[in-house]
Amino acid sequence: MNTVEQPQRSFPRRDAEGRIATLGDLLGVSLAGLVIGVLALVLFEWAFATLGAGGFGRTNGWLAVILPVWLFWDDFRAWEFGAARVLAALAGLVVGVFAGLLAAGLTAGLPPLVSGALAAAVFTVVYAVVWFPGVRWLARRMG
Repeated sequence: MNTVEQPQRSFPRRDAEGRIATLGDLLGVSLAGLVIGVLALVLFEWAFATLGAGGFGRTNGWLAVILPVWLFWDDFRAWEFGAARVLAALAGLVVGVFAGLLAAGLTAGLPPLVSGALAAAVFTVVYAVVWFPGVRWLARRMG
């Protein structure tokens, strides 16, 4: 029996070191994780509101960022120890949190679930856009 082993395809695509290969993959998976987080929060909110344990929409929507942060941490760990990954992560964190807080402030009149989820989405996109090219550029510059 002649069997040829097919290469395993996975998403997100990763390089030989386990780092996410493209910005599109990082954004796609992190935003999918964000949507899953928002849906989970809406489900819990609905369940608790149905049971009479509070009004709908009062949970902080920032909680939806848990899965994207987990993905970012996984990609951070895939880079070898060094200043490039730390500096890129710190830059992404500072700019992402600032942008997320700005979005939350601009949507402060909405329920916390909505304004927090929008802020988490802004944070996710900004962090990915700063982290992905930043860590690669810094790694090349620092050797």
